[in-house]
Amino acid sequence: MAEKNPYYDPAKPHHTPYGFTNPEPETRKEGDLKRWRQERKKQGFPRPPGRGYEQFIREWCQKPDFSGTEDRLWFLGHACLLLRVAGRYILTDPALSERASPLSFYGPKRKTPAAVTVADLPVIDYVLISHNHYDHLDKSTIRKLVKRFPQSIFMVPLGMKPWLERQGAHYIEEMDWWDALVLDGVSFHAVPARHWSMRTPWDRNRSLWCGWVVKHHELNFYFSGDSAYSDQFAEIGERLGPFDIAAIPIGAYAPRWFMHSHHMDPQQAVQVFKETKCHRAVPIHWGVFELADESLDEPPKELRVAIEEGGLSGENFAPLKIGEHISL
Repeated sequence: MAEKNPYYDPAKPHHTPYGFTNPEPETRKEGDLKRWRQERKKQGFPRPPGRGYEQFIREWCQKPDFSGTEDRLWFLGHACLLLRVAGRYILTDPALSERASPLSFYGPKRKTPAAVTVADLPVIDYVLISHNHYDHLDKSTIRKLVKRFPQSIFMVPLGMKPWLERQGAHYIEEMDWWDALVLDGVSFHAVPARHWSMRTPWDRNRSLWCGWVVKHHELNFYFSGDSAYSDQFAEIGERLGPFDIAAIPIGAYAPRWFMHSHHMDPQQAVQVFKETKCHRAVPIHWGVFELADESLDEPPKELRVAIEEGGLSGENFAPLKIGEHISL
């Protein structure tokens, strides 16, 4: 019998006696994964970017510049962001290895080079983790971070502390949805997401998943993590918005019949932009790993269409190159 959930609170609908769940109903059916894999193989998905991988890298990758002292946000690829606020550095979902996999020789491989190595990073004060999937939580990267920055504080959703402790992390704050913590004048809020967790066949949904809100004086930053569309985004906007800057996923959505319960598409990302009351957003979860059927260059193209259809300004929700930054 499965081990009981030590965090279980029957008053919380996302808790179960043996783990965690989404408040929304599960729409995937038995056999859907097999059907998707068969269709993907038959149709030859995903296909390369329109002008090939080398041109995509030339167009969408650059070396990051960490100079200066002003508040900045860097897009380091996929869901890895670096936020500098009041001289402190906050890193999200660092996965800088060649594969998003427990194995070094098998599993989704990077199609664009890592923007940085851990050795390239400035001193990291906080690391925010949204959930435990391999494209968001990479053991090699975490161990290098712990070794180089032993003072870093890891902010994680419920159930992830034991894993971080096994990697040698010394300072870990474990939080449930809507929990908040203030450290050195910076407030961190764990917020809902619609997703799931698993690193082995035996630990599905044993740990929670979440997004993060970071507040410091006049800056209000929202990192959605990995999420499908949900009614909870409107609640996040009401309770903690409006946001000066947000990181919203736009990739790994095809085919929509299979992916829509775990990832959002660009049209839904625009809806989230509106519902969370964002002033500006940076698209994430695209351009690195081929996790779904769309090509690497499709998400920003679809986003442009969705922005126009949604009546937004392209300047408010424009993709950054991997390694590029914006000032806050």
